[in-house]
Amino acid sequence: MPSPSAERIVTLLPSATEIVCELGLRDRLVGVTHECDYPPGIESLPHVTRSIIDHDATSLEIDTAVREHLESSTALYHLDETLMRDLAPDLIVTQALCEVCAVSEDEVQAIMSRLPGPPRLANLEPMTLFEVFDTITLVGDLAGCPDDAAEFRESLETRVSDVRSKINTIAMENRPTVGFLEWIDPLFNAGHWTPEIIEYAGGVDAFGNKHQPSQTISDDILVASDPDVLIVALCGFDETRAASDLESLKQRIEWDTLKAVKNSRVHILDGNAYFSRPGPRLVESLEILADILH
Repeated sequence: MPSPSAERIVTLLPSATEIVCELGLRDRLVGVTHECDYPPGIESLPHVTRSIIDHDATSLEIDTAVREHLESSTALYHLDETLMRDLAPDLIVTQALCEVCAVSEDEVQAIMSRLPGPPRLANLEPMTLFEVFDTITLVGDLAGCPDDAAEFRESLETRVSDVRSKINTIAMENRPTVGFLEWIDPLFNAGHWTPEIIEYAGGVDAFGNKHQPSQTISDDILVASDPDVLIVALCGFDETRAASDLESLKQRIEWDTLKAVKNSRVHILDGNAYFSRPGPRLVESLEILADILH
């Protein structure tokens, strides 16, 4: 039996907001997070969360604050229970993949149990690109629009196939090694779905972290790997912030000796809109990277 149509949806992560809107359900969204910024205009909806971390702090200060909160088991985000009660959602879309990225699953479950209804919960935790597509199917099923979700998913998978068909004509020896950094101080290599995107785009991940969480790497590992192409796309930040933060790395290592620097193959991208957000625009991320690499 199909799920009943969701009439009042609250999303607790930006990628979920994008999925809901792509499924034609924007008019049913009643609440979003403080980080939801796409599609344009979505920021005007009530914000049910706020961050405890100052996003204007330096990379190192943010990393230190995040580690301190996680070690002390204190929340990185505040979920407004009073507002949630006022909004009276019948479907909440959240995640259990990363406590740094959104409100923790435990807090959501606790508050949800006290809401009228209670509302249904869609818990998204994709690790791969095609698991991201699975989340589209899940949201479509729970929101009562499975056919729309299936059609949208098929369109995304077709775009991925188109890229892969073109890349498959490129010999392995002609595929560049790619160092993908999602944080600068300390260095984090991009994990989860990003190494898979690198592969589909015709690159070879310099750090070999496919389908694993992002991990810290030393400056020495970056220098030793000396990738052909270096991508800097900071999790949660745009290219302006990434370019600013990158200056600290340039001071820490012999920057000009890197192969990617010497060959003008360092690319600074918007990690907030692309790559780090597990939603529909990961396909555009793939297309962007394929254009860069080939």
